[in-house]
Amino acid sequence: MKLTTAGESHGKMLLGIIEGLPSNLVIDIEEIDRYLSLRQGGYGRGGRQKIERDRVEILSGVRDRKTLASPLAFAVKNRDYENWAACMAPEGADTSLRRLTKVRPGHADLTGIIKYDQTDARNILERASARETAARVVGGTIARQYLRALGVEVSGYVRCVCGVEDKAFHAFEELEGAKTQPLFMLDDKKQTEAMAKIDKLKELGDTAGGIVEIRIKGLKSGFGSCMSYSEKLDARLCAALMSVQAIKGVEVGMGFGVGRCAGSAVHDEIFSEGGRYRRRTNNAGGIEGGMSNGEEIVLRAAMKPIPTLMRGLKTVDYATGEPCTAASERSDVAAICACEIILESVAAFALAEAVSERLGGDNIKEVKGRYDLLP
Repeated sequence: MKLTTAGESHGKMLLGIIEGLPSNLVIDIEEIDRYLSLRQGGYGRGGRQKIERDRVEILSGVRDRKTLASPLAFAVKNRDYENWAACMAPEGADTSLRRLTKVRPGHADLTGIIKYDQTDARNILERASARETAARVVGGTIARQYLRALGVEVSGYVRCVCGVEDKAFHAFEELEGAKTQPLFMLDDKKQTEAMAKIDKLKELGDTAGGIVEIRIKGLKSGFGSCMSYSEKLDARLCAALMSVQAIKGVEVGMGFGVGRCAGSAVHDEIFSEGGRYRRRTNNAGGIEGGMSNGEEIVLRAAMKPIPTLMRGLKTVDYATGEPCTAASERSDVAAICACEIILESVAAFALAEAVSERLGGDNIKEVKGRYDLLP
């Protein structure tokens, strides 16, 4: 299974092609649109989300809501394109309009200009923008539907916003309730505190990051490999999370905590219960030796604060070499809720890739039959 995306932040649309889906998988378009909408919401978002109302259009690979096993192509149109066509149109544009040379610290602007031999950061930031993740939410939601057909579910919540952290344990069944909350947090007191912090940062022209926890339930043991480093499941899932814009750190299970504890406090003891092997703790986060062990997979990712600050940071104008204040594109104060949805989506797709590699199958009945036979 493979997802390829294309499109710029203010271009005509975002596009995606998924290869390797089995036939007869039911595609719930309403669910895709729901996750696209969730990606646009959350406390602290900016003006762009009032313009866009993302909806997916399936272009190929699906008939009567069922996959055909041919490549599935989709589009998410950018409604804001009409306001940018004069400077973005591929057929011909005035590239002097909305030119950006006051490169922003923390963004791809300066390094991208140098690498790709450009003089306008617009040619870099349009693709580096997190707007691209709308396409990955579509792909991830389709992967979610593939996994659900096997009894595997993916969910998550916001654990921390700019230092305001919920350290409590929440059962998997509680996690979906986070999506009805303004900051996707499950502790009301912490959420209120975090919202107040976002309000203060907005007054200061500053931004916030946070930590998201992603959980996967229902996956059987043995997905991934201890025989080849490139097939380790934790490596693949962590790479997927790190591929999301603004992610600077990823943990599995106890994560960095394992380096602070003795082995007796880290390793999950194994028991036989009713003829099945079980662990009563899950410090490994559901992965041992690069393979799923049948417990919940637990992932956490740290999102840095958004690099576009409305008050601007000190930088250099690439066109003149003179010191200046960084450009302030329309931006969010906090996009941690969007990040949570995106991280769920990329984790789902990376897992679906690993599952489909092991199971194969040309149609979903065949895939499910093979999965059911696993211990």
